[in-house]
Amino acid sequence: MNSSFESLYSTCSMQSETAPLLQNGQHNRGQLPTSGTSALQQQLSPKQKVQRSQPVHILAVRRLQEEDQQFRTSSLPAIPNPFPELCSLTNSPVLTTSSLPQNQPASKQDVKVFSEDGTSKVVEILADMTARDLCQLLVYKSHCVDDNSWTLVEHHLHLGLERCLEDHELVVQVESTMGGESKFLFRKNYAKYEFFKNPVNFFPEQMVTWCQQSNGSIPPTQLLQNFLNSSSCPEIQGFLHVKELGRKSWKKLYVCLRRSGLYCSTKGTSKEPRHLQLLADLEDSNIFSLIAGKKQYNAPTDYGFCIKLNKVRNETKDLRLLCAEDEQNRTCWMTAFRLLKYGMLLYQNYRIPQQRKAWLSHFSAPVRSVSENSLVAMDFSGQTGRVIENPAEAQSAALEEGHAWRKRSTRMNVLGSQSPLHPSTLSTVIHRTQNWFHGRISREESHRIIKQQGLVDGLFLLRDSQSNPKAFVLTLCHHQKIKNFQILPCEDEGQMFFSLDDGNTKFTDLIQLVEFYQLNKGVLPCKLKHHCIRVAL
Repeated sequence: MNSSFESLYSTCSMQSETAPLLQNGQHNRGQLPTSGTSALQQQLSPKQKVQRSQPVHILAVRRLQEEDQQFRTSSLPAIPNPFPELCSLTNSPVLTTSSLPQNQPASKQDVKVFSEDGTSKVVEILADMTARDLCQLLVYKSHCVDDNSWTLVEHHLHLGLERCLEDHELVVQVESTMGGESKFLFRKNYAKYEFFKNPVNFFPEQMVTWCQQSNGSIPPTQLLQNFLNSSSCPEIQGFLHVKELGRKSWKKLYVCLRRSGLYCSTKGTSKEPRHLQLLADLEDSNIFSLIAGKKQYNAPTDYGFCIKLNKVRNETKDLRLLCAEDEQNRTCWMTAFRLLKYGMLLYQNYRIPQQRKAWLSHFSAPVRSVSENSLVAMDFSGQTGRVIENPAEAQSAALEEGHAWRKRSTRMNVLGSQSPLHPSTLSTVIHRTQNWFHGRISREESHRIIKQQGLVDGLFLLRDSQSNPKAFVLTLCHHQKIKNFQILPCEDEGQMFFSLDDGNTKFTDLIQLVEFYQLNKGVLPCKLKHHCIRVAL
């Protein structure tokens, strides 16, 4: 799948590098036009060189002539200085480029960023700093693990909206469009580029036009290529609840999303041009999630989102509010909006951390890696070891070994531990030192945290149970749905354990339980992969 994306990405990059003029007629100063033109001519055959004539933008030619006249003096001989008494410290009687005014460095600005626990940090940044750069700076200052999942969130509390900034967006530019009550949040988002890994989970066949025309035979790679390729015409369609501008009422309409904008049909499901009405434009707007749509906007469901113009700050009357029937549909609409608006730029943002990681791996020490497929279960009970081929026998041996290991570790703690806490007491409190444990929070709060940090498979947290003071709850995301599993204490041979499957698999503490289910799915729908975390700035 990545090879297909790379070929499309390299094609778009080559086109952008060989184009000497921008759309507005100005010269691209990032590279010399002569080098790009010469490289292009070397690739063309003699027959193609003859046919390469193209229409020339008159304004662009005039602009180039003006720049050529302006900088032509750089190639002329040095001009004697008619005022030597005003010369530089070098006392040179000749005007040099150092005597001319230089480009001013980028200005600096203070930006205040908040964390999930309410703490904040004021950071001085340059005017050209992107959201990715600011996140890396905050990761460094907060001593966090940089796993490329940190994001900067644009949060509008008074409007009940929030969105994750794209990695390439300029922070100062986004802040200039925010009102006085808005703020930036520093948060995890594991689902930011998840659609590149599992596009089928994000785009249901009934909502994509090509899938209906081809009876769902389009492969996932081609599906994303149609979004990334600017020459294609992708379309997302379906029913949405639409709030009328300036009113409190909602209407269920047939809506389609195209590169040109978001449209609704005035006649059933007809998509004829005369029946389509423009709801919102993609160019000067961004898409947001509703924080509390039912409470603030009387939304019919909990899966609301909004298209907000960049010029709108505090006015709710100009917001285009929409509501989907479930989380999968809302994710599809919001992901398609991002792909249609930014295209290949999103894939570039997704690839940059991976390319950097591959580049750094060349300078790191070689480490032997063993894949899970190369590991086998062994039985060392006899004089010689043997490979256990029966899966049931392998699982039984693993459980017995784990139980024996727990008994050995408990005996060592009782006899030789220097900890002032009794082992039984330590096992009941040691989990509070872990980032995945969130203490006494409600079910609704745990679901909100999971949604904020991305509905990806394996995202989890642990919390205290509200119904049983001695129990705990594992909150886990699977297939964009949140499920809760109760962890109950159980006693065996006078010792307390924790179990998730009615005592079939026991653990002395919650850390062992989490580590086990990070490697084994067990009774869970998937393994534990990512944990929700809150960082104090």
